[in-house]
Amino acid sequence: MKRILILLLSLTLILGLCPTAAYAAPDWPTNIAIEADGGIVIDADSGAVLFGKNLHQTYYPASITKVLTALITLENCDMDEQVTFSHDAVYNVESNSTNAGLDEGDVLSVEDCLYALLLQSANEVANALAEHISGSREAFAELMNQRAAELGCQDSHFANPSGLNDENHYVSAYDMALICQAAIQNRDFLEIDGTKSYKLPPTKRNPDGLNLYTHHAMLLSSRAEYYDGTFGGKTGYTSLAGNTLVTFAKRNGMTLITVVLNGHSTHYSDTKAMLDFGFTNFQTSRISSLDSRFSSLNEDMTIAGLPSGDLSDLSFQDGMITLPLSSTIADTDMAVNYELDSRAPENAIAQVQYTYNDRVVGSAYLLNRIGEEPETVLPPLDTNETGETGTETAETPEPGSQDGSETAVLPTDGESEAAAGEADSPADPADTGRSGIPTVVWIALGVAVVIGAVAGFIIYLNIQRQRKEEARRRRQERRRQRLREIGVSDEEFQQMMAERRASRPDSQTKKRAR
Repeated sequence: MKRILILLLSLTLILGLCPTAAYAAPDWPTNIAIEADGGIVIDADSGAVLFGKNLHQTYYPASITKVLTALITLENCDMDEQVTFSHDAVYNVESNSTNAGLDEGDVLSVEDCLYALLLQSANEVANALAEHISGSREAFAELMNQRAAELGCQDSHFANPSGLNDENHYVSAYDMALICQAAIQNRDFLEIDGTKSYKLPPTKRNPDGLNLYTHHAMLLSSRAEYYDGTFGGKTGYTSLAGNTLVTFAKRNGMTLITVVLNGHSTHYSDTKAMLDFGFTNFQTSRISSLDSRFSSLNEDMTIAGLPSGDLSDLSFQDGMITLPLSSTIADTDMAVNYELDSRAPENAIAQVQYTYNDRVVGSAYLLNRIGEEPETVLPPLDTNETGETGTETAETPEPGSQDGSETAVLPTDGESEAAAGEADSPADPADTGRSGIPTVVWIALGVAVVIGAVAGFIIYLNIQRQRKEEARRRRQERRRQRLREIGVSDEEFQQMMAERRASRPDSQTKKRAR
């Protein structure tokens, strides 16, 4: 315990001695507006939010839901697994909703299903994959919510694998961006989602097979909506959700993710506006290439009188940072965050976080290497380089590919083992140690850090509880407003949903979804 406290406190002291921004940074760019009710653009590598509109409010996602369905499928299945379509999977969908012409008893591989899911947005395929993985749509929805929580989602809830209308199926722009950020790290997802066309094998209703084509117009050079650098995305629409759209694009080494929710037939123009805003105003770099403060954490091991032996079990995992073109790393502040979420490496003990005028723009992790091998640092997302030249094909990254950078491991000297042994041995509380600071002071500071962290966590939980209650109230009011706009009362909608769930397929309410 004493050793861990020394490691954490030494990091705090080191950062305290490093120079930080002493003046206000230039204003964050704001020259953008969108028509949709909710939207966001983030940097896929750093996670920085470049622009957001109602980014934590919840809306119906429609078929962009299938990005999460595809991600879970890829994480739980082999591509050659065979999926058998049940009667319920084929017919328990809304009438006139998008499908791939499949029938009860048809059998497709998981790979075929994923192409039909992402290109054709086939709802019966979403149902079949859910049943194949979890046994039922309801069980799969539980898996969806679990995976979303692991990705850091806090505002969303999923009730089905397709995104068809359900009052308990909603998402925020920020959460959807997190889901997409995870999806495009998957090589198979990138390959399938960026494909322009695909032919399904013969089925009962289509004995010659079925040609599928992407619905995302920004991928197609023949369409007016085409956007140079786009390498994937997903469309969505229902009567309650309006137009929804997620898009992935890369230019000049920067990869952006956009999300549009409850669009008003301006989902493509809104997306273009956000992509233009991001590519025009920002740049993404490795933290270690810009910040001498970060380098000092790796190289200067005697700051505050602490010899390298006391820090030899630490390493720093490099990260990415996104900044306005008019700014430099000196405009940021750097701090240590000990409250780690599920996305942090397993051996992380702290996060070094960079903020720009209180906006998080990048981070790196402090890793504890005791009993573990240091992790390899992944390079920035390498996606469609050919997209920058306007070609139609997209090359996907090889998993684990490197750009020459590795995890920065703190150097040690020849006395590190001896120093580590002394740090673990009992010491007199009055002993000043090699640092010249009494051990009791270290312990007192450590206790203060722990108490502060616990208090902060309790406050955080209370704030999250209040946020969820307020979000639930706003969500109910927005639903009532949407229903009033289409001439349906709240009671009529509740009855309609109950009848749809209880009725046979041929009596379901007709709503078009794609």
